[in-house]
Amino acid sequence: MGKIYIVLTHTGTTLSSIVKYYTKKKYTHVSLALDSDLKELYSFGRLNPYNPYKGGFIHEELNKGTYARFKNTISAVYSLAVTDNQYEKIYSIIEEMKKNKSKYKFNIIGLFLVSINRKYQRKDRFYCAEFVKYILENSLDKKLLPEIVKPMDFLELDNISFVYEGLLINYKNSKNVIV
Repeated sequence: MGKIYIVLTHTGTTLSSIVKYYTKKKYTHVSLALDSDLKELYSFGRLNPYNPYKGGFIHEELNKGTYARFKNTISAVYSLAVTDNQYEKIYSIIEEMKKNKSKYKFNIIGLFLVSINRKYQRKDRFYCAEFVKYILENSLDKKLLPEIVKPMDFLELDNISFVYEGLLINYKNSKNVIV
């Protein structure tokens, strides 16, 4: 048995503030981590922390990129138990995406249509929640989430466990971290 981590964040960027306004939820972005230190943290978002217009598949780092630029990013970290086989599937899908990351694009139209409860999906295009849903449903071999998915929907997963809530930059140093 292994664990993966669902990381919910809100950076306070213009785009995340727009998403927060429409969803009325505390967190506006979701990422998937393969380790408790969040060193292997992946999602779909800004390719460059200073350019909100170009997005895609990203390896996120707590002290670099967007999170370094927006130091007051709030976060909630949850763990999800998976079998060894499921973990290997997750790892394989992410490795394939890393090798071919230039073909994956950000689904900006899909992101905005969520606000009016519409789905818009094109091959190899995701917004953050679609990416995490894609990874989980293709590795756990079952439908887990609503068709039109938002970051906070991941809290409805069976067997999800709370790990941490607070500033993302303080995650590693927190005594509240449960691994």
